[in-house]
Amino acid sequence: MHLSMRLPKVEPDSIQVPVTCPLRVGKRKRPCGGQHFKLHQIGCDKPLRDLRHCQVQAQRYYCLTCQRTFRVYPRGVSAAQQSSNLKALSVLLYVLGLSYQGVSDLLDALGQPVSKTTAYNNVQAAGARAIELRKQWLQQHGASVKVLGIDCTHVKRLGQDTILAVASAILTGEALSIELLADESAETLTQWARQLAASLQSEVLVTDDADAMKTVTDALGLDQQICRAHVNRNIHDQVARLGTKALEHPDRVPAKTELSVPQFLDDLQQLEELIKGLPHDGQQQLDLLASRYQTAPPPKAGQKASMWYRLRLLTLDWSEHWSRLTRFQSWRGPASEKLDGTNNATERIIGQYVKERYRSMRGYKRKASILNVSGLIGWLGMQPAAYDLGEVV
Repeated sequence: MHLSMRLPKVEPDSIQVPVTCPLRVGKRKRPCGGQHFKLHQIGCDKPLRDLRHCQVQAQRYYCLTCQRTFRVYPRGVSAAQQSSNLKALSVLLYVLGLSYQGVSDLLDALGQPVSKTTAYNNVQAAGARAIELRKQWLQQHGASVKVLGIDCTHVKRLGQDTILAVASAILTGEALSIELLADESAETLTQWARQLAASLQSEVLVTDDADAMKTVTDALGLDQQICRAHVNRNIHDQVARLGTKALEHPDRVPAKTELSVPQFLDDLQQLEELIKGLPHDGQQQLDLLASRYQTAPPPKAGQKASMWYRLRLLTLDWSEHWSRLTRFQSWRGPASEKLDGTNNATERIIGQYVKERYRSMRGYKRKASILNVSGLIGWLGMQPAAYDLGEVV
């Protein structure tokens, strides 16, 4: 994971005149909204926890609307004890792999001790802010995401397996959504992806080859591209298992058929070549293979499926879903964009923004922490070089 961040600076002499009164008034604590002020006090001492400044000078203004005073702080300073620079540094150190205790120890060595609880609060607040920024970004740019990729991963929370769903913009590699799901059923996945796909105006959904993902795609009314990388790995494993079975302990040839073990082995090889090569006449070749094994009988109650019947199902399955595997060959975007036929963009997000930081942890304690940490790293990962961390702290 490569990040290029810029820490916000404390500028003691840079104080901007307020535009709107920040105070709340009345029993309902509604915003004052006043826009007319009078300078009330020039020099107000503000103790500060920062690597360079231990104190700055604030100004106090008088609101002519609510007739109350409020402080205005220099750039990089707020009412909090920590400066934006110190908050951002603690967040960055955690994102780069230090534990909360490690962040505390390092800042203590730099002369500005921060407890691990404070470091934790800084990271969680930054994560919540990053999630909000992503929602705003989606509202402004989401309609251009024509190809949506989704996948699921697992993390531990209090020792229990937790499912994390990730959505990406396949063409640009940006992280669009990271959400917790109760399970990986088609119904749950559809409920999560429906609103997302509608708001993004997506046309194609890129997924792995799980049956649930096919159901989700059909429910959303989208075209599907099944990840070729997933399929190639799976078909290789399936062919290897069936080939080993045929060579070592072949099942009896079904009665009243012209099938044979040598033919079976040749067909296995052809099937793998078709799935990996995706020739233009692959659909027709798969149909011929499927027709050859259509008489293979299904297993009786309590019996296992024979290798003949398993190949029958395998050829039928890919014959029916050939268009889902080859969608990338014909799809073109508004600017003639092309697909590579994989879900690598989503898997890269999972690896870099979820798993890489998670590997050094013993697990999470709160669901909110999973979303905040993953959401924060995902947001930072899609930013350009020299991104100002002050935006999230």
